[in-house]
Amino acid sequence: KQWYQRRVAITAGEDGNIMVIVDPESGELTQEFVFWINLISEILNVTQIAEKGQPGEQGMHGPAGENGPPGANGLDGANGVPGLDSASDGEDGVTGLIGDQGPAGEPGAKGETGAPGNDNEESAPASSNEKGEPGQKGLAGIRGQKGEPGIDGADGEQGPEGVCEPVEVVPRCNCDTHIVVRHSQTTSAPECPTGYISQWTGYSLVFFEGNGAGVEQDLGTTGSCLETFQVMPFMQCSSPDVCQQGLRTDKSFWLGVDAEADFTVKPMSSIDEIDNHISRCNVCVGTSEVLTRHSFSGSAPNCPNTYHELWTGYSFLMVSSNGPSGGSQDLASSGSCLENFFIPTFIECLGRGTCAYYITNLDYWLAQNPDITQPGMWGMGNVYSGIDDILDNGISRCTVCAKDIM
Repeated sequence: KQWYQRRVAITAGEDGNIMVIVDPESGELTQEFVFWINLISEILNVTQIAEKGQPGEQGMHGPAGENGPPGANGLDGANGVPGLDSASDGEDGVTGLIGDQGPAGEPGAKGETGAPGNDNEESAPASSNEKGEPGQKGLAGIRGQKGEPGIDGADGEQGPEGVCEPVEVVPRCNCDTHIVVRHSQTTSAPECPTGYISQWTGYSLVFFEGNGAGVEQDLGTTGSCLETFQVMPFMQCSSPDVCQQGLRTDKSFWLGVDAEADFTVKPMSSIDEIDNHISRCNVCVGTSEVLTRHSFSGSAPNCPNTYHELWTGYSFLMVSSNGPSGGSQDLASSGSCLENFFIPTFIECLGRGTCAYYITNLDYWLAQNPDITQPGMWGMGNVYSGIDDILDNGISRCTVCAKDIM
């Protein structure tokens, strides 16, 4: 601030090239002079004068301008030159072609009656002797009446003496065939029961879900034993020529094995790893009818008379997934009597190609009927903790039976 308020004198050098700032009182050089000299020297030392650059490339053409207004009408043209008068008429044209024949005329009027003929002229003989055409086939005649009984025949000769022997009993052939499907709940295919022959082995399918709708597979029928495992074995078709497999809403559910279910791990995507969590099955055929019996107790029931036991197990009722989807078992089917009790019972596979155990998947089993004498709804709120308590007091037992062969 003091520097600006200070009075200075500016004196030009003798050669006119140096501007000097002096103090008017003392005539000596001021600090401002020294500052300016240093500043100008610094600028000259670091500043380089650039050479002129090359011309830039030509810019792009601008957009076309708008159409101008229409111009004024032009002047009328001059009249044309009159045509020449013809000196003579033109020559005659060539004769035209012959036209098509016209339509037929109307019929003429009836002529007059002719004159009568002469009496001495002989008439032409009549052709009465010519053979006519064959007539149609006549109708069938009426069936005649039943004749009188014939005369009795003569008596036959007496046969030889008979031999008294016991009647031979021919065993009855049981030609019926019955199917029973057995699930091992392990990674090995089970054996068929005695008297049954294996048709094929496969993987235990519980049910499908597509777009929120579920379709269950009875574990006692052949549809629950697929010979090939696929994470998503079905596809969805929405038009006559377009189908899609593995949609986000598609799911498949398979009977599991005795594997530890960790609900916190990432879903499995390796087919080799998933294969170790899918139960195997065997489709068997025999001549004995099969039925299933449930005890509603902790003991397997006995088979009815004329039936024998194929296996005993636990009364499996149904499963449900996230939401209303799920599938049930026919309690008369062998599929409702699983030989092992595992929780969770099944594994879920998604359309994106992964499989896992989910906390939202639920298993349902028939329960035991405890002996309770007090009135009211028994079993309300009963909780069975631990596998031993569930097996001893909670879940019902069952038996799959086959008809005895006579």
